Amino acid sequence: MKILILNGPNLNLLGTREPEIYGSQTFEDYFQILQAQFPQHTLEYYQSNIEGELINKLHEVGFSYEGIVFNPGGYTHTSVALRDAIASITTPVIEVHISNPHARESFRHQSFVSPVCKGSIMGFGLDSYRLGISSF
Repeated sequence: MKILILNGPNLNLLGTREPEIYGSQTFEDYFQILQAQFPQHTLEYYQSNIEGELINKLHEVGFSYEGIVFNPGGYTHTSVALRDAIASITTPVIEVHISNPHARESFRHQSFVSPVCKGSIMGFGLDSYRLGISSF
C-alpha cells in the first residue's frame, strides 16, 4: 500500500518549534520510525510551506495512492483551496494534528478540510501520524 504523509507550513521546524506543544523530535527522525513500524507499506513524505505545492502534491498522488495522511498546519483554518483539492481526488485523506486544535486558540477550532476527509486524528503528538496510517 502506498501512503503519502503530507505536512504543511512550519512543520519543517518540528524538533525546534515550540517543543512544549510539538515535541523535540524532528519529523525526519520520526519518519524513520514509521517506516520501521509499517514495513508492509510504501511510505512517502513531503512537506511544503507553500499552499500551491501542497495542492499540486495532492493532485499528483490523489488518484494512485491508497492513502494520504495530511497535517495541513495553519492552512487547516484558512484554505478553501486545500479543501477543494481534497474533495477533488479519490484517494482517502486522514487529517492529523500533533496538538489538539480544539484545546488551543479559538481561531484553530474551525477546520476547512475535516468535512472532506475520511477522518481526523488530533492531540496524540507525533503518534497521530501512526494512528492515521493504521486507519488504512
